[in-house]
Amino acid sequence: MATYFKLAALCMAAAVAASAALPAQAQKIGQAPVGAPVVPQSHSVEQADARLADVARDRAAVQAEYNAAEQVCNGKFFVNNCLDKAKEKRRQALAGLRAIEVEASHFKRKTAVDKRDAELAERVKKDEEELARRVENPPAPHVEREPAKPAAKPGPTLEQRQAQHDAKVQAQQAKDAAEAPKRAAAVAAFEKKKLESEKRQADIVAKKAVKDEKARKREADAAAQAAKEAAAAAAKAAKAK
Repeated sequence: MATYFKLAALCMAAAVAASAALPAQAQKIGQAPVGAPVVPQSHSVEQADARLADVARDRAAVQAEYNAAEQVCNGKFFVNNCLDKAKEKRRQALAGLRAIEVEASHFKRKTAVDKRDAELAERVKKDEEELARRVENPPAPHVEREPAKPAAKPGPTLEQRQAQHDAKVQAQQAKDAAEAPKRAAAVAAFEKKKLESEKRQADIVAKKAVKDEKARKREADAAAQAAKEAAAAAAKAAKAK
C-alpha cells in the first residue's frame, strides 16, 4: 500500500511540473489534462488488465485505510483537522489510481479499435485483389448443351391400352372391396360418437334445468321468508303503537 501512496505522490509532482512546462492549448486528445497525475503508458493489453486489477485492489485498500483513520480521528480533540488530512491523503491516492485506470482503459479501447481497423483494411485489400484478379482473368462463358432427345418408342397398341385400363379398373374394385369393412366400421364409430355426444348434451341440459329449478325455488323461498319476516315486523310495530 505504501508503494501506491508513493506512486500517487510522484504522479502529483509530475503533474505540477507538466502544468508549468506546457500551456493548456498545447495538450492533445488522449493526454492527461494539466494538473492531472501522469502515469507511464501501457504497452500491452495484458499489462493494462494487470494495472486495472491492481487499481481495483488498491482502491479498496485506500478506502479501508481511510476508514481506519476516520475512527482514529473521531477519538481526537481536533477531529475536523484530522479528518481533513485523512481525506486529502485519500484524494491524492485515489487521483493517482484513477489516472492509472484511465490510461489502461484508454489503451485497451485504442488497441481494440486499431485491431478492428486493421482487420477491416485487410478484408478490403483482399476484396480488391480478388476483384482485380477476376477482371484480368474473366471466367470462360458456360454454354449449356441441350440433352440428347431419346429415340421415340412406338406407343402401345389399342389392345394393350384396353388391357391396361381393365387392369386398373379391377385393381380399384379390389381395393374398394378390401376397404369396405373399414369404411363401414368408421361410419359405425362416427354414428356412435354422435349418439354419445347428443346424450351428453341432453344430460347437460337436464342438469342445468334441475339446477335452475333449485335456484329458482331457493329464491322464491328466500323471498317468501323475507315477506313473512317483513309482515311480522309490521304487525309487531303496529301492536307496539
